[in-house]
Amino acid sequence: MGEQGLVIRNTGSSYQVLLDDGKSVNCRIKGKFRLKGIRTTNPVAVGDRVTVDASAADAAYITAIEPRRNYIIRRASNLSKEAHIIAANIDQAVLVASLCHPATSTTFIDRFLATAEAYGVPAVIVINKTDLLDDNDDRELLDAISYLYRSIGYTVVALSAATGEGVDKLRTLLDGKISLLSGNSGVGKSTLINDLIPGLGLRTGEISMTHDTGMHTTTFSEMFALPGEHGGYIIDTPGVKGFGTIDFDQHEVAHYFPEIFSTGARCRYSNCTHTHEPGCAVREALEECRIAQSRYASYLSILEDADPDKYRKPQ
Repeated sequence: MGEQGLVIRNTGSSYQVLLDDGKSVNCRIKGKFRLKGIRTTNPVAVGDRVTVDASAADAAYITAIEPRRNYIIRRASNLSKEAHIIAANIDQAVLVASLCHPATSTTFIDRFLATAEAYGVPAVIVINKTDLLDDNDDRELLDAISYLYRSIGYTVVALSAATGEGVDKLRTLLDGKISLLSGNSGVGKSTLINDLIPGLGLRTGEISMTHDTGMHTTTFSEMFALPGEHGGYIIDTPGVKGFGTIDFDQHEVAHYFPEIFSTGARCRYSNCTHTHEPGCAVREALEECRIAQSRYASYLSILEDADPDKYRKPQ
């Protein structure tokens, strides 16, 4: 039968599993595990519930994976057909962003949100480094970004991991849940996790002064237990320079922008791409500032990526 457990770390060649009896064991994989229709670089992911056979003399083996409630992936690269499962069985995806040192682009935020929408995972936006916002323009930008995403329906938390201001608000949102934390390198994700889990001591990276970007400090996803009455887990993911969206179908991209999808119901044509068609309610809303220009630009960039002709060689 084997023992049941939770995959809490992926080291590339092996997996650390927290067994239900509280013991932690390093495991290899026995057998083939495949996601139907998707080629992945990792058959087992952090967050997977698995069966472990520890009876072999040489090592413990993962012999079965329970059906995933959900999962989230990113493409290995734009031209690759392979994908990497970042995490499985998660309650929410938390994007850590910053408005300066480094500045996270709205395109990056929107791609993350669209990918979370595609997998049916609720998303939260955390804007870190508020202690570095030192003039009125910076504060106005914070207010504008927060208002934009809250008006769409997303939870936005502004905080400073350096000073601790606002961290308790995030702690409440994470309480009792399995949360994936992601973000560009340098946004202070590791500092924030160290705030949330005292004594963990995750290594934090220096900011590269040349490019104002962070040095990568995390290579593989890892799950950490949260302190507190209700528990919960944080899944720390590698900092990614550009969140590679999944292979979206061109006709489905709008589904993952809630405000564009709801407005698009009023378009003249049911298959409207919101780019050139007459009677497009989305472009009308854009002109009337009821849909943000930044969101529409992000929508167009994903639509372009989803174009099946984009990577075809000319005949």
